Amino acid sequence: MGRAAVFLDRDGVINRSEVRDGKPYSPRALDDFRLLPGSVAAIDRLKQAGYLVVVVTNQPDIGNGFVAREVVEAMHRRLRERTLVDDVRMCPHSQGAGCDCRKPRPGMLLALVKDWQIDPASSWMVGDRGSDIVAGEAAGCRTIFIDRGYREPKPAAPTMVARTLPEAVEAILGHQRERAPATPSTVRRRQ
Repeated sequence: MGRAAVFLDRDGVINRSEVRDGKPYSPRALDDFRLLPGSVAAIDRLKQAGYLVVVVTNQPDIGNGFVAREVVEAMHRRLRERTLVDDVRMCPHSQGAGCDCRKPRPGMLLALVKDWQIDPASSWMVGDRGSDIVAGEAAGCRTIFIDRGYREPKPAAPTMVARTLPEAVEAILGHQRERAPATPSTVRRRQ
């Protein structure tokens, strides 16, 4: 068995997305990269509970020529400085590149499983788009869909649905408590 991890999508989960016509877009400038309220504390809670926390993000604006890779990497440095994430992986390819790393394909998650010795069955994928949920399911993880009300198809059957990352973390930690083996401090003796 490997480690339990929480895979987090980036935009719309940890940081703000710009929503235009009901569709989310990644920030294109470092000044526009703003963490969502509660995301730092939510990641802290996952770390305190013993989870490996890894970010998996599609960044097609690099492949499409709308933003320089260096700008996105600066965002990731800022993310690492402000949160306790263990790793950040991105797919920089355009939507039509056909790569294995672009969600909904599970390539980024499977690479992390190998690199960090992660047990997918003990792990979660949290995302705000259907492609996140499909990638998590394909990698063998439980999934939480953060429903931001975008005008796009919702995933068919995530494990859970939440409104925010803090709410998703509460669900993960609640699930962890329910499945934890009994210890002497939690077992009550019959009188």
